[in-house]
Amino acid sequence: MRRVALVTLVVDDYDEAVRFYTEALGFHLVEDTPRPDGSRWVVVRPGPHQDATDLLLARAKDESQRARVGDQTGGRVGFFLHTDDFARDHARMLAAGVTFLEEPRHEPYGSVAVFQDLYGNRWDLLQPTTD
Repeated sequence: MRRVALVTLVVDDYDEAVRFYTEALGFHLVEDTPRPDGSRWVVVRPGPHQDATDLLLARAKDESQRARVGDQTGGRVGFFLHTDDFARDHARMLAAGVTFLEEPRHEPYGSVAVFQDLYGNRWDLLQPTTD
């Protein structure tokens, strides 16, 4: 079996990113390990399952990386958070202060709404239609 196990998300600050992803989005902190160069290896996961794709929250190291924080996909939706209960997660995220850029839509492929993370990266909250 092969799968994408980890995706890097460049952030301004480890602690604020961990707070946002764990408190506002409900992710689980998998690892937060200091590294000898002063950086940290910070991994969050959208759910408790081991087979989920994790996010590596990597603090920007220089101006070039800082320029990419919040715009890692050129303004497109670059991340897709699947849920088994759209209404529950949408309501919880709104209550936690997550900014949604549109009202929920019900498309043939599922229920969806675009939101942004604390840096402005665009995400889809998506409950796929099941057959």
